Amino acid sequence: MSTAKKEYKRVTVKSLVDMKATGEKISMLTAYDYTMAKIVDSAGVDVILVGDSASNVMAGHETTLPITLDQMIYHASSVVRAIYRALIVVDLPFGSYQSDPKEALRSAIRIMKESGAHSVKLEGGKEIKESIKRILNAGIPVMGHLGLTPQSIYKFGTYTVRAKEEQEAEQLLEDAKMLEKLGCFAIVLEKIPAKLAKQVAESVSIPIIGIGAGSEVDGQVLVLHDMIGMTHEFNPRFLRRYLNLYEEMSTAISQYVDDVKTQDFPNESESY
Repeated sequence: MSTAKKEYKRVTVKSLVDMKATGEKISMLTAYDYTMAKIVDSAGVDVILVGDSASNVMAGHETTLPITLDQMIYHASSVVRAIYRALIVVDLPFGSYQSDPKEALRSAIRIMKESGAHSVKLEGGKEIKESIKRILNAGIPVMGHLGLTPQSIYKFGTYTVRAKEEQEAEQLLEDAKMLEKLGCFAIVLEKIPAKLAKQVAESVSIPIIGIGAGSEVDGQVLVLHDMIGMTHEFNPRFLRRYLNLYEEMSTAISQYVDDVKTQDFPNESESY
């Protein structure tokens, strides 16, 4: 268990590498809007991910695929205006980087210029190598993402644990080393065996952030709305709910409706 902790006025990509070197675990949560990002940042989270999970959480889509680059820029801009300390990472959405490295660079440049974010995240390994190289060569920090990659859900056909078989595990480790060699500053590992995640974290010098990847990595990430219990249908093993806001908010809103109907609200002290 790490006891090393340093106060960072602003978290940067170098800060994360330093955290790994000193054994300080990295905290990472999603945020998609100004109000929530302000709370997350002030609570001391190291990295805020403006995830394409906004497609599910904010827009109600079944997958992350429908969200557009313009929509990601809108969410990222809202988050940027709220933060003072955290490093902001923005997902490149499906279709904005897979087919053409030049298109990948244009997408990354738009996110950086129009939102003010600090870095981008791409899903995949060797198949998107040229896109990652093109973005890094432009001076844009890149976070990788291996394991379960939600943008490829129709290829996998399921959200079950990835890299349980030896061949896929070997490819994942190879991809992680490649991402480090290319110059990525960190990698998210999603829903893979804890033993493999530990092996990856020990094999590279850049931070490994896990989600459903066990505790022997360099940090953890969760979707904020899941972690605070605003969503209640999604219950994977890796999710710990720190609040049950769905129930608390439902109760509060029901009470408000009752108070309006019975003319209890507003009372004399709440009127002018």
